[in-house]
Amino acid sequence: MNVVIRKANEHDFPVVLSLIKEFAVFQKTPAKVTITLEEMIKAKNVFLCLVAEVDKAIVGFATFFFAYYSWAGKGLYLDDLYVTEAFRKQVIGKTLLDTVIDIAKAEQCKKVRWQVSTWNTNAIDFYKKMGAAIDATDINCDFNLKTSIENMA
Repeated sequence: MNVVIRKANEHDFPVVLSLIKEFAVFQKTPAKVTITLEEMIKAKNVFLCLVAEVDKAIVGFATFFFAYYSWAGKGLYLDDLYVTEAFRKQVIGKTLLDTVIDIAKAEQCKKVRWQVSTWNTNAIDFYKKMGAAIDATDINCDFNLKTSIENMA
């Protein structure tokens, strides 16, 4: 199996959006996906995404952005990494993650950070095997600007 990892382009966005929605269902949170294809296209200059292709079909993706951590310095935040079920356990996820890590190294980042759901033991085991430290100390906080503004009105 030949896996190609490459930067996503605007033509890939419909498939990537479909995979984002599939991932949200896997995460048991489909209602949280509010992004539209039009918004992705409008933000294409800041939407950093890699896709994994097998036989020219996109079977996975990784989205990320650069951040600055006050305790560590420049970093890369891996927002989502997803591989369709039929292609899991075939090194595609590892290849995507390795590519993200290589990008972080090339950009002289101090670390790569991401989240994993506490119930997703397969992913936790995978990340531990990759050498990641799993920190159960932090709790995520989201302040949704659109919802907050609507509630204030």
